[in-house]
Amino acid sequence: MARFDLPLDRLRTYRSASEEPEDFDAFWSKTLSEARTHRLDARYEPVASGLATVEVYDVTFAGFGGHPVKGWFVLPAGTDRPLPVVVEFLGYGGGRGLPHTHLLWASAGFAHFVMDTRGQGSGWATGDTPDPVGSAPAFPGFMTRGIEDPFTYYYRRLFTDAVRAVEAARAHPLVDAARTAVTGVSQGGGITLAVAGLVRDLVAVAPDVPFLCDFPRATTLTDRDPYREIGNYLKMHRGRVDQVHRTLAYFDGVHFAARATAPALFSTGLEDLTCPPSTVFAAFNAYAHEEKAIEVYDFNDHEGGDTFQQAAQLRWLPARLRAGR
Repeated sequence: MARFDLPLDRLRTYRSASEEPEDFDAFWSKTLSEARTHRLDARYEPVASGLATVEVYDVTFAGFGGHPVKGWFVLPAGTDRPLPVVVEFLGYGGGRGLPHTHLLWASAGFAHFVMDTRGQGSGWATGDTPDPVGSAPAFPGFMTRGIEDPFTYYYRRLFTDAVRAVEAARAHPLVDAARTAVTGVSQGGGITLAVAGLVRDLVAVAPDVPFLCDFPRATTLTDRDPYREIGNYLKMHRGRVDQVHRTLAYFDGVHFAARATAPALFSTGLEDLTCPPSTVFAAFNAYAHEEKAIEVYDFNDHEGGDTFQQAAQLRWLPARLRAGR
C-alpha cells in the first residue's frame, strides 16, 4: 500500500475534529473512584520459567469492578533493591502469552510489568483474563461491545484495568514507584495514552503506532479492522452514528494526550492502514508535555519500526527512568 493519508508536512500540524465531552474528567474520576473501592489485592507468585537471567512472577490484581486481572512481572535475576518499572499494555487480540516473550526491559535492568487484556488473548498470544461483563449486540471483536453508552463500553473496563495495573506494579517492594514508565504497541499504545492522561506522576510514555486515536477520522478513513468493526456495526444499526461517536469521545487518545504530564516518544508508519498516521499525529500534536518526539517510518505499514522502534526506546527511555521526576 502506497501512502494514502496526508503528506508529512500537513501531518505535523493536523488537529483532530473529535469533540471532548464536557464531563470527560468527571466521567473518569467517577470510574476510577469506583474501581478503588475494591482492594487492589495485588498478588505475585514465583514462576519456574526455566530462565536464568530473570525472575518471573505470575500476577493477579483487582481491575475494573474488582474483577481479577492477570499479568507477568519480570525482574533481572538477583534483584535486591527497588528498580524503575516499565508497565506494558498489549496489542489487539493478544494476551500476556508466555514469560519468555517478555525479556526486553528486564534485560535492560528494569522491572517489567505486563498486563493481560481482559477478554482477549486468542489472536496472536494467549490470555488468561476473562471479561465477565456482557453487552448488547456487538460486531465480532471488541470495538463495539457496550458502545451504546460510555458507562457500558468495553474500553472503560480495559482503561481502568490499566490504571490499576500501574498501581499494582508500584505496590511491589522491588519497584521504585517514583520511576514508572508506560508503553505498548497499537492497542497497547492507545492504552498507554489513556494511562498517560489518567496517571499524573509518570516519568515517561512510549506509545508505539497507537490505536484508539481520533475516532471521527479513523472510522471513515480506513476500512481495515479493528476500526472497521465500528463501521460494520453502524451498517446494521442505522441512525446511531451520533450516539456511537459520543461514546467513543470518552475513549479517544487525543483527549487523554491533552492531559499528559510526562515526556513521550511516539511512532507511526506512513503507510499504516490499521492506525493511519493522521490519527497518530492527532494524538501527538495534542500531547500536552513539551518534551515529545515521534519516530516516522516512511514506507512501513502497521509494523512501524518494529525492532528499530525498540532500539529507539532503548536509547530514549533508560535515562528518563533512571532520573525519575
